[in-house]
Amino acid sequence: MSINVAKIYSVLGSSSSLVPLAVKDSMASLGMTCGSYVTGKEEGFDRLIDEFGTEIIWLGGIPVYRWLFDKTVFKAYGLDGKFDARNLKDNAIFKKTKEYAPDENVKKAIEKIETKQNLFKKLSASKFVVSTVLAITSYVVLTKFKQKYTENQIKKELISEYQNKQEQQNVQKTSDTDIKSKDVKAPNEQKSPQFKSLASIGESLAYNAVKNMWIVDGAITAERLSASRSSQEFIGYSIKEAFSIMFLYFIGGKVQKMLEDNAVKKHNKNISLDARVLEDNYMKEIFANDSIKKDLDAFNQIKSIKSKDGIKKDPLELYNFLHKNPENAIVKMAKQSDIIKTYNKTNKIDTRAYIDLDNIESLKANLEKIYEQYKAAIKNGESPEKFFEKVKKLKRGSILTNIGVSVFALGVLTPAVMLFKRKFFDKDSEFQTKKDIREQLIKDGVIS
Repeated sequence: MSINVAKIYSVLGSSSSLVPLAVKDSMASLGMTCGSYVTGKEEGFDRLIDEFGTEIIWLGGIPVYRWLFDKTVFKAYGLDGKFDARNLKDNAIFKKTKEYAPDENVKKAIEKIETKQNLFKKLSASKFVVSTVLAITSYVVLTKFKQKYTENQIKKELISEYQNKQEQQNVQKTSDTDIKSKDVKAPNEQKSPQFKSLASIGESLAYNAVKNMWIVDGAITAERLSASRSSQEFIGYSIKEAFSIMFLYFIGGKVQKMLEDNAVKKHNKNISLDARVLEDNYMKEIFANDSIKKDLDAFNQIKSIKSKDGIKKDPLELYNFLHKNPENAIVKMAKQSDIIKTYNKTNKIDTRAYIDLDNIESLKANLEKIYEQYKAAIKNGESPEKFFEKVKKLKRGSILTNIGVSVFALGVLTPAVMLFKRKFFDKDSEFQTKKDIREQLIKDGVIS
């Protein structure tokens, strides 16, 4: 089976895909887990449960709970949960979602929403709140389970170590006494510790074999800090969460913007368009035959109006344009970029989905820029093939650099900083939770 390289870069470079976030967070989780194993297997396994369990909840929690809400609550009221409530903000556009509905089923679903708008708005708000709260609750439950499980395993291991130590000391005393009395049974007594040692190894192997979005992320961070079992864990989480928030939400975007600006400044190539657009040969074709010009001209003819954000296309006219001109390059590229959602693998627009018209205008502006750069490059003797190869190379490089910077920062630098602090500033890298449990067991007289 051949690997679609263009598809890989398209997904990794998509701002609407969870895949880039999953790659960055997975590498971060791996780095944090490995860093914790350096200080001990108990802390390593505790971190493993926390990092990868959190990632599952973080990436999948809200989508799963929203899906369940659609299948239960919305279904009970006979309403379509896939309809985006933002379409209700502009009544003129809301009416168009019914007019341009891709089939009769969607049209009937929208008509039903039209008669129960207030109820639908309340349910949509409830879906957001409930799915968010349930995702946060799932993490709280995971945290409690992880902490209890880790504490129980540490207690078992400390008690087992103490009992083994006591048995070895007793055997040694017996052995010493037997040697002094020259008891001939001494050799037989020495076999007992070997049997106990094999049993302990077996138990240890069995134990080791057991090892397996802004609001939610903010809640996870708050829960991690508030539920920290020691100052050691609190400081560790503070470092980890600070790096995560910076590189997942802020620095990654800044790095991408810097690389895109650099591509324009040094190479006169605009790579701001979605990777799926730049990787596709469609752009090369419409630039080569100049059909892009009439598509841009058609878009520019849409009536403009003044808004609080400046001069923009009239929302209703732009919305109509998107539906009436499916062959226009801007519309096609908006679909490629997932700015416009299509219905059931057809070319029809799914009117239940919300279309951010500002993103349509940004796409058009970026398309116009790269077209002007293309014409200038051809005029200067650069071939179309060379132009687009350079664009693809720059885009791919920006995607890999962006992900690479975040992966290094989250998966290597963060655990290294935490480990360095523990080794050289605290002068004690032992898992604090294990130390606390050991002290409590000694205080309770369970071990000594």
